[in-house]
Amino acid sequence: MPDKHVVVIGAGLGGLTAAIKLQEAGYDFTLLEQGDRVGGTWAANTYPGCACDVQVALYQLSFAQSMVWTRLYPLQAEIQAYAEEITDRFQLRPNLHLNEGAASAVWSDADKTWTVTTTKGRVIEADAVIGALGQLNRPFWPEIPGLDTFKGPKMHSAAWDHSVDFKGKRVGVIGSAASAVQLIPQVALEASNVGVFQRSANWMIPRNDREITPEEMALMFTIPEKAAEFAAINRKIIYENADYFFWQAFQWTPEGRAFFTRQATDHLNAQVPDPELRKKLTPDYPVGCRRILIADDFYPTLMRDNVDLITDPIAEIVPEGIRTGDGELHEYDILVFATGFETTGWHWSVDVVGQGGVSIEEAWSDGPEAYLGITVAGFPNFFVLYGPNTNLGHNSITFMLERQVEYTMEALHKLEEAGAAAMAPNRAVQDRFNKDLQDRLGKTVWADPACNSWYKTEGGRITQNWADHTRAYADAVAAVDLKDFDLVK
Repeated sequence: MPDKHVVVIGAGLGGLTAAIKLQEAGYDFTLLEQGDRVGGTWAANTYPGCACDVQVALYQLSFAQSMVWTRLYPLQAEIQAYAEEITDRFQLRPNLHLNEGAASAVWSDADKTWTVTTTKGRVIEADAVIGALGQLNRPFWPEIPGLDTFKGPKMHSAAWDHSVDFKGKRVGVIGSAASAVQLIPQVALEASNVGVFQRSANWMIPRNDREITPEEMALMFTIPEKAAEFAAINRKIIYENADYFFWQAFQWTPEGRAFFTRQATDHLNAQVPDPELRKKLTPDYPVGCRRILIADDFYPTLMRDNVDLITDPIAEIVPEGIRTGDGELHEYDILVFATGFETTGWHWSVDVVGQGGVSIEEAWSDGPEAYLGITVAGFPNFFVLYGPNTNLGHNSITFMLERQVEYTMEALHKLEEAGAAAMAPNRAVQDRFNKDLQDRLGKTVWADPACNSWYKTEGGRITQNWADHTRAYADAVAAVDLKDFDLVK
């Protein structure tokens, strides 16, 4: 049995995956979660209509399939319940500490261990730390003059206030991207008026979501020994479609560009007959430059009598509502900020300090980077899940998380075989990897000068996304080569 203690920070799907695999391998571990439930972003985001943009057949963990889903695209509550289910199925609760996050993790060059101090003041000595903190968990509030002057309730989509009654109210929604297109159709069913403030239009393709019927579920269970096989086949079909087909929109092939531009344009034309509204909803940047949205009910919602699309820039927020650049005052009872997350700065809630007393904030002051998105030079035995350049514009992040956890487990195993205390990627190896990565990213649509997105820094370096198919990532992390690392004996 491995003689190491590992601290996992975060109990989203990444942290749970790591905990499961650590337990299977016989490691002693502590799983810290600052929230009161497991599930990560699916526990924090509870706004109306919140759901996943990846079909459930591909989004759930490959080794922990569930048959209790009600829709092709899983709802937030179902994913959070799934996180609870696998926590119980794999008996993780004895090692799980809810309402107790990590405040700091400090590496000792002398002791060759990590000291993790929790938000409750508890001190844990660890041989390794797995940071499963995610990327989409720090709500972004835009800097708008008068933000604090509004006299009514205001909330961010990622911190929904369920005590606020929207029925018959005038609601201003700032933002029109991924969260907005899910919550606006739901809010519009109750509110007397909804003003949608759009800074820029988004490319959107059909979702084609539907319920999984009781008959389909029953059919799956008529031959129980075949259920897993059928699920695997379905998962593979969806995976291949995303990895080969959808990726071409970002790889910027002429065929991919033409196909997805046409698909999105046809979707807009079919759902919005008004030419003036269609013009406002047509992006002025290439498809794939920003996240391609998937929705069937957003465009029809904009056609409702109680919904207005407002494209004039916001000048200020006043006690009564929002004043736009044309001088018009839009009066509201409630303001909703669907303005996404702080991503490019990577300001973690945990103060991580590595070799020589260098914090990860300092190491990433010019933008985050890691080796294979998992390990960081100067931070021995620190493994990051959903780290720099492992986000996707296609396919499922759970695929990436599973590969990262597998790599981490192999790294810990090889470390023991080598008789070393710790490992960190060699600086030159990490630099070469990231130079090659940026060169490849330079050939994608995200590098287009006209493309401004949360995928890259103000200087233009793409710090969020992987540069290729997910199968290429799987190949890159298939084996741990100790020659790439500086070992601490």
